[in-house]
Order: sequence, then structure tokens, then C-alpha cells
Amino acid sequence: MNLDVFLSLFSLMLVSLAVFLLSKRLNLPYTVLLVIAGSLLVPISQIEYFHFITSFELTPELLFFVFLPILIFESAYNMNIRSVTENIYSIGLLAVVGMLVSTIFIGIAGYYMFQLAGYTVPILVLLLFGAIISSTDPVAVLALFKEYGAPHRLTLIFEGESLFNDATGFAAFLVVLELMTAGFNGAASIVGALASFLSMLVGGLIFGVMMGFLFAKLIEAVKGHEHLEITLTLLVAHFTFILTEVISQHLVIGGQEIRLSSIIATLTASMVIGNFGRYKMSPAVEDYMEKFWSYFAFVTNSLVFILMGLLFADLAIDLNVAIWPILLAIAVVVVGRAVSVYPLLWLLNKTGKEEPIPNNWMHLLAWGSLRGSLAVIMVLLIPDNLSIPGWSFAFSVKQFVAAVTIGSIYFTLLFKATTIGKVMNMLGIDALTPEEEVGYHKSKAQMYDESLQKIDELLATQHLNEQQSQILQERYQDLYHAACVKCKDAVGDSPDLIENMLRIYALGVERDALKEIFQRGEINEKMYKKILNMLCIQTERVERGQKQVESVNEHFPIDSLERFVLLVSRLFFWRDHAFKPEDLYLYYRTLNTIIGKVVEALDAISDSNLNEVFDDHSALAKLQRLYRELHINTRHKMEALIKDNAELLNSLNQRAAEKSLYAVQLDALGKLHKNEIITSKLFIMLYHEHMKQKEAGTNRLV
Repeated sequence: MNLDVFLSLFSLMLVSLAVFLLSKRLNLPYTVLLVIAGSLLVPISQIEYFHFITSFELTPELLFFVFLPILIFESAYNMNIRSVTENIYSIGLLAVVGMLVSTIFIGIAGYYMFQLAGYTVPILVLLLFGAIISSTDPVAVLALFKEYGAPHRLTLIFEGESLFNDATGFAAFLVVLELMTAGFNGAASIVGALASFLSMLVGGLIFGVMMGFLFAKLIEAVKGHEHLEITLTLLVAHFTFILTEVISQHLVIGGQEIRLSSIIATLTASMVIGNFGRYKMSPAVEDYMEKFWSYFAFVTNSLVFILMGLLFADLAIDLNVAIWPILLAIAVVVVGRAVSVYPLLWLLNKTGKEEPIPNNWMHLLAWGSLRGSLAVIMVLLIPDNLSIPGWSFAFSVKQFVAAVTIGSIYFTLLFKATTIGKVMNMLGIDALTPEEEVGYHKSKAQMYDESLQKIDELLATQHLNEQQSQILQERYQDLYHAACVKCKDAVGDSPDLIENMLRIYALGVERDALKEIFQRGEINEKMYKKILNMLCIQTERVERGQKQVESVNEHFPIDSLERFVLLVSRLFFWRDHAFKPEDLYLYYRTLNTIIGKVVEALDAISDSNLNEVFDDHSALAKLQRLYRELHINTRHKMEALIKDNAELLNSLNQRAAEKSLYAVQLDALGKLHKNEIITSKLFIMLYHEHMKQKEAGTNRLV
């Protein structure tokens, strides 16, 4: 690798940053402008002093083994398994059945359409193209969904489909490619293809779960060593991916080669880490992880899309020859997407297995199906010398598939991506719900209320004089009252909106308090997840307009992943996961603490200016009664446990107090170092002393 390659790499990254800033100014999708910029760089690279620009190339190995695991992990890490399982029918139908329907439709319908246009393209070539182009790419669409305010469930369905159909699409691609290289032998080939397809999906899923839990245990083992924890997340993505590929090349059972899907293995392992392993990380690492992976995904996508533009501009086929096949391919792909969305979701709505998916959501799912990096990876993996009986064109199979694939990608980026906002607006998907409209005005009122408090503070500290303070007070008082009036208009005759807003606010206070307790080490991971799961279920109920709690003694079920972990633990390790008295005491004490925080927050609202924001006194009083009842209930349960286990629970209180004090000391030490009050040398000395004292104290209390 020479210097030109490095110069090209970093020049492309610099261009990507400029394109990002330009996309914000022009209000156009970033990925769209990247592809255009990549195309424009080709003529620039013909200038003598800019030859180096094209030195860094997209190779199959770079895309497949370096870039793809990063993109998979970043998306899968943040997917909530409970939310996925609640929408598993819609996600599964679109990602597996819909993907296969689209592939087969493009292969068969495309064959006849190309024949009518005078192009005799073998059906296997079009099936290969169908497998490549039927995978949706979430990068550009999800950014636009968030920007324009698509409903959370719609965003989840699209992201879930995009992730899982990457695995389905790649498996289908490998199966069709094998049929082309080995030849088609009728029913035997079809049975073998189905067996290979299923083994890739099921085998990848099982192996991914194993790797996910293995790395979760490794992260737990190195907890406290932040660099090791971050390195292990890098390894879970790339090591799982590469190891799956190695196993697939050597695994033979009964004389039959067994392939595992490296994409679905990495996807599954990443979801296990995101839903199970993240609670085993140090608090600082867990907070940093999303930013760390978001940055890597940003760089990866920037390079992939700008290099995609370079690749298209440098196609081996003359555009005059390729333009009609590209237009035909685009038409078939658009219809194929519609065929894979509308009938399947209509059938799902008829079964009643999930909450119905509205027609306008179906329209957006059909239109918002952008294609991207995985399609380019699959094209590059096609052998240059691939040939098939009946191929009579001057260009190769790979050149043809590359042309129609990249042409289709360009269409989705230049036409679909740039119109998604308008389509959402036309379909009414971006309209604010009644709760969001109330929340919008209430948030503004709260912002202005806190600004008024800050003005008083600035006046008291003489950062403002009387005249300046009065001018600002009048301005923000007007803004505050205007927001309150608009909020009342939005509420209208629906007092339930205020109550739901208060409930969401209260549950947010509980989650913040719970995370603080967990980060101080006062409760273990199992207890944290149990209470967090309970709060998430309550939040989802409120968002659906259901009762937050059925009774103060209601039991909340654990999520599917936790049930699986408990089952494996019982079967293989014979562990009893029943709560012991000390566990129950810590559970109720934690509940009592976080509920107490809500009681304080609601009382503060009742006594402050925010009472004008949350001005439904009956809703506020109702919620105060509920939380006071919950507070009393947990206190009674604590007192009953203390009565029966006084000596044991006293030691628990001492242990919790010690952990809380260690956390306070570490926080104080960190602030001293951050503010440069002590040197790095002193910080390291004091940190090691603190950790030794903490370890000794823990051993003494156990």
C-alpha cells in the first residue's frame, strides 16, 4: 500500500465532511450528495495532480470483513428485543417472505419484461440481481424518518426489516450464485438451495446467540477496564463475522457442507450485547458506547457511499448501452417492492396477530425502500469470469448486474430519498399526535419557565442589571404564557392528555433515579433489568392509552431474552433464580427510592410555576395519590422483611452505604482531575488506593 492510497482515503474523508455540511445547508440527504460527489470526483481524478483520488478502492474484502460488521453492530446494538418480538410478524414477513417474493418476482417478471424489450437475459442472472437489490438499506431512510417524525413503530419495523433482510438477501445471493456456478439440476437443486438457505439462517442465529453471550461474559469479566470493554465490542462484531465465515468453509456434516450466515450471526450477537451485555459494562463505557459506534458507522457509510459514486462513474459498460436495461430493472424493482409489501401486510392485518398496519404506512414502506452498501458488496463478490449458458452480450454477467444494480441504487437515492419528506407529509405520517402537540407546547413552556428562573439568578449575581432583567422577564413571561395558552387549546376537551403527559414524566423520573442507583453499585444487573423492564412496560401502556398499573401488587413479566437466559442458566448451571430475602429487600428499597423521587417531583410541580403548564389539578392529584399509594405499599413490604430478617438487612444497609460512599469518592476524585486541581500522577495514585480500599471493604462486608 503506497502513500497515494492513504492520501486518497483521508482526502475522501475530508470531502465527506464538506458534503455533510453542504447537505445541512441544502437540506438534502447526506448519502445522496455523497454519491453525487463521488461521481464528480472521477473527472477530477483525470487531472494530473489529482490522480491519487481513485487510489483507495472498494474491494470485496474491505467491504465484507471491515465495513459490513461495523454497520450491522451499530444498528443491532440499539434494537430493543422486546420491541422486535412485539412486531416479529411484520418484521419477519417483510425481511424473509417479502425478500424472497421480491427476488422471485424480479427474476421471473424481469425475464419476460427484458424479453419484450429485446434483451434475452437468463432467468438465473435476474434472480441474482433480485437477491442483490431486494435488501433495503436503512442508513438514509432512518435519518429521514427521525428528522420528519415517523412513528416509532413504523421506524422499528423498517429498521428491523432492513437488518434481517440483509441476512436473507445475502443468503439468497449465495444460493443463486451457487446455482449459476454448479449448474441447475431440477428438483435436486431446488431442495439443496432451500436446505442451504435454511441452514444459513438457523445456523447463523444459533451461533450468533452463543457468541453474544460469550462476549457478554467476557465484558463482565473485564468490567472496570474501559479500554478492554470497548475492544471486546469491536471483537464481537468482527470476530463473530469472520469466525462464522471460517466455520462455513470447513463445516461438513454427513458429507454435506453446512454454511452459516455471517450477517445473521453478527446481527444476533450484536443484539444480545445491546440487550444483555450493555448492563455488564462500566457506567462510563455504556454511556460512551453509542457515540463510539455511531462515529464508526458515520465514517464507514461516508466512505461506502462516496466510493459508490466513483464505482458507478467508472462502469465498464457504456452508459448508452446500459441505459435501457437500467430503466427496465428500475421498473421491475419498484413493482417487486410493492408486491412484497402490500399483499403480505394486508394478510397480516387480516390475521390480527399484531396491531394493524395502516395503509399510509404500507405506502411509505413501499416507497422508502432505499438500497445501498450491501448491494454493492454483493456485486463486488460476483466472480469476474462468471458465465452462464445463453449469455450472448458483449459485456460480462458481472458488468451487467453491476450496471443495473448501481443504476437502481442511484434511482432510490436521487428520487426516493429526496422525496420521502414530501411523501410522508402527503400521507399525513409526519403529523403530530395529540400527545405530541401537547408535549410540544408544554416543553416550550417549561423551557421558558426555566429561563425565567435563570434571569432571576443572573440578577441576584449581578450579571444583569435591573433594566436588562426586566426586559428579559417581560419577553419570556409573554412567551411562557403564549405557550401555556396554546397548550390549553391543544388539550381542548381531552383531560387524559395531561394525565398521560404527567405519567410519562413520572416514569422518566423513575428511570433516571434507577440508573443512578445501578451506577452507584447499590443493586445488581438482574434487579436493574427487572425494574427497568417494569418501567418500560408501564411507559408503553401509557403510550397506547392503557392503564399504567393494574394494582399496586401487579406482577410484570420479564422480556423474552431474559426468559431465555434464565432457562439456559437453570438447565446447564442448576442455578436457583428465586429472590432471597436480601434480594427482595433491595428490590423494594429501590422501588421505594425511585417512587419517592416521583412523589417529590410531583409535589414540586404542584408548588411551582409549572403548575400552570400541568394545569389539570385533578390529573396531578390522581397521579400523586397513585404514587403515594405505591410508596406506602413498598414501605410496608420493606418493614415486613426487616421484621423477619433484621440482622441480615442491617448488614445490607451498611454494604449499600459503603458502595454509595465509594461512588461519591470516585466522582469527587474525577472532578478534581478534570478541573486540573490535582495532577495526573496524583489522580492515578489516589485512584489505585481508592480501588484497593473498595475491594478490601467489599471483601470485609461479604
